[in-house]
Amino acid sequence: MNAYMMVIAVLLPMLGGILIPILPFRKRSVMACYIELLVIAASVTVFLLILNPPSEAFVLFRFTGQLSISLKLDAAGSVFAAIVAFLWPFATLYSFEYMKHEGHERVFFMFYTLTYGVTLGIAMAEDIVTMYFFYEMLTMVTLPLVLHTLTREAVLASRTYLYYSLGGAAFAFIGMIFILIYGSTSNFMPGGVLDAAALGEKANLLLFVYVLCFCGFSVKAAMCPFCAWLPKAGVAPTPVTALLHAVAVVKAGAFATMRITYFSFGAEFLRGTWAQNLILALTIFTIVFGCSRALKETHLKRRLAWSTVSNLSYILFGIALMTPLGLAGAFSHMLCHALMKICSFFCAGAVIYKTGRTYIHQLDGLGRKMPKTFVIFTVASMALMGVPGLCGFVSKWNLAKGAAAAGNPLAYAGLGAILVSALLTAIYMLTIVVRAFFPGKDFDYESIADVRDPNWRMMLPLCVFAVMMFVIGLHPQLLTEAVDGVVAAVFQAASGV
Repeated sequence: MNAYMMVIAVLLPMLGGILIPILPFRKRSVMACYIELLVIAASVTVFLLILNPPSEAFVLFRFTGQLSISLKLDAAGSVFAAIVAFLWPFATLYSFEYMKHEGHERVFFMFYTLTYGVTLGIAMAEDIVTMYFFYEMLTMVTLPLVLHTLTREAVLASRTYLYYSLGGAAFAFIGMIFILIYGSTSNFMPGGVLDAAALGEKANLLLFVYVLCFCGFSVKAAMCPFCAWLPKAGVAPTPVTALLHAVAVVKAGAFATMRITYFSFGAEFLRGTWAQNLILALTIFTIVFGCSRALKETHLKRRLAWSTVSNLSYILFGIALMTPLGLAGAFSHMLCHALMKICSFFCAGAVIYKTGRTYIHQLDGLGRKMPKTFVIFTVASMALMGVPGLCGFVSKWNLAKGAAAAGNPLAYAGLGAILVSALLTAIYMLTIVVRAFFPGKDFDYESIADVRDPNWRMMLPLCVFAVMMFVIGLHPQLLTEAVDGVVAAVFQAASGV
């Protein structure tokens, strides 16, 4: 029965989403209830699966031999699925208010809900073929969301997103083919599916293919030099940018790189090679580059986008360490960054929704008129900086421990990059906070006299995310114990214990 529940979790939001433009909703509130209940039902199904994971896979479709579309929820997939299942109902609730005046709501929510099911498909993919199938589908269902406003900027951004995604998918496809040829199975197996001893002179070729595959999947995780699409995608409505930058797309890219590293090619095969060093170097460069670009950026959402570029490479850096501590740090930051970044984007969206202001110099004094929004934004900013007592400190500490224990010179360089990034993050995030609360003595508050915090549909998700950042920060064992259990399962299974 549990195996069928995986199908329900994936197909319920997909099939239910397709019906949104078709069903004859007489009132907008009825449509909103339908969508929210649909998403909540899928999320409840996911958490039931996590509490009682199925022991067997479920084959949706078999092409031939080992080529099939099949679902299986393991420990690693449970982490990604839990992040998505927790955040999506709140993101949907927020979207009902934000999209009220955006137009084409039915089409928007159709693709928004479809994306939920596709993302769960990536989390529950049993093998690299299934993951690649849903990964490609993710591009197709999120492209209309980026294009939603149909402005010239949206068209150009959607083209960039499509070109980068298709190029990345082509590199990932090469990796998939080599896994099918040289691997013992297409299924994800802890420790990988390659027989390193039998590869012989093909080892260097497989390392090269791994780099191509990692870079291909990391396009969605915005690793340099494949990051230009992410800031441009900020022209989409804020629920979409939050979806792209915090939950579905970018985390799918990071999760896919983790899958191929630990479950397809294998950390033992990769550790200590030129391929690992190259990936480490790219992630370290991206950490500093993303923060530097955020510091320079004057557009609010694009500044947060460049911050995302930097923080995603924290996760990729942890993955590239190829150690238990590194993987634990990657999982920790995957969860914490999702909370911090969706919260900061939703705060930015609340400002845009209430004032129409999009540039940082336009935020002067808004902290006094939108105190709830900007207090929560301040909390998210401090978490991104890594202030103790908030979740960002926990995940960055875990990554720092992994880097210090790795014994790789590049890992030490990565530790330095994390420290530099924390300083730059403090500058570019607190600049916004200071302008909002302390605009100067001569500021004319009459110019923003009608500005107020948004209603409960926007504020409830923000409050929940802020509370969660404190809960994890003050009780880090809740996160570390869960993550350590997942990492232990991965490495014990890999060593045959």
